[in-house]
Amino acid sequence: MANLRDLKSRITSIKNTKQITNAMKMVAAAKLRKTQDAVYNARPYAEHIDKMLRILQKKNNYTPHPLLIPINPDGKELLVIVTADRGLCGSFNSSIIRFAHSYLNDNPDCDLILIGRKAYDHFRKDKRYNIISHYVGLSDVKNVNDLRHIREEIISLYSSGKYSKVYVIYNEFKSAIQQNLIHKQIIPVVPFDSDEVSKVDYIYEPDEMSIIEELGTRYVSVDLWRIMLESNAAEQGARMTAMDNATTNAADLIDNLSLVYNRERQSQITTQIIEVASGAEAISN
Repeated sequence: MANLRDLKSRITSIKNTKQITNAMKMVAAAKLRKTQDAVYNARPYAEHIDKMLRILQKKNNYTPHPLLIPINPDGKELLVIVTADRGLCGSFNSSIIRFAHSYLNDNPDCDLILIGRKAYDHFRKDKRYNIISHYVGLSDVKNVNDLRHIREEIISLYSSGKYSKVYVIYNEFKSAIQQNLIHKQIIPVVPFDSDEVSKVDYIYEPDEMSIIEELGTRYVSVDLWRIMLESNAAEQGARMTAMDNATTNAADLIDNLSLVYNRERQSQITTQIIEVASGAEAISN
């Protein structure tokens, strides 16, 4: 009977785990609906600001703004890596870290700003990487102002002339079951490839440089905000999918163990019946 007790205990344990993973899936699904709406609302605003700044960059006739041109083309790269604070979300964190490692192997002269506990816990163990700063607890940002300190740090570091470019690596939300890993340059602004912008004339109020100054700062803030929303939505989608798979696997394992348990129980009952029948026959003889 010890074997049956072990099987029953294991089945009970897996049932409890299944309840936990199912609850986590439902929580992630509820959060996903909320963050998904925030992403869809933020994308047009961020894309429009990006487009406006790139148009101004193309048509700028005066001294270029520091965010529009490389200040020091020979400088180092500043790499912002965005992960989650928590795990249990499939390959969400590991895919970013794996890509970052591959990129850093090819471009070792990079300094890091880490957003998310998983990124910091991983890269702080390797002394090869120079971590400028790290941030945690930002997965549920409410508005642009929540990221003001990160924006100010990134702009200040780039404006110092030490860095040639600022890149960010993050997971972009595609759907509940799919994320796109993005490696994107945010500073300086990437110019348009076409010459279509030059065909349009603009009137600036108050003046061109004032608009570029304001849009440049807002562009960095809004893009960081959108990136955090994208990452949070992708995280919730990945967690919902991972917990759904875990719940399904737990149900399958319970079914298999229940079948083994029933077979073992039936075997033991059959053995007991044979022993009782054999004893009764021996007594009657």
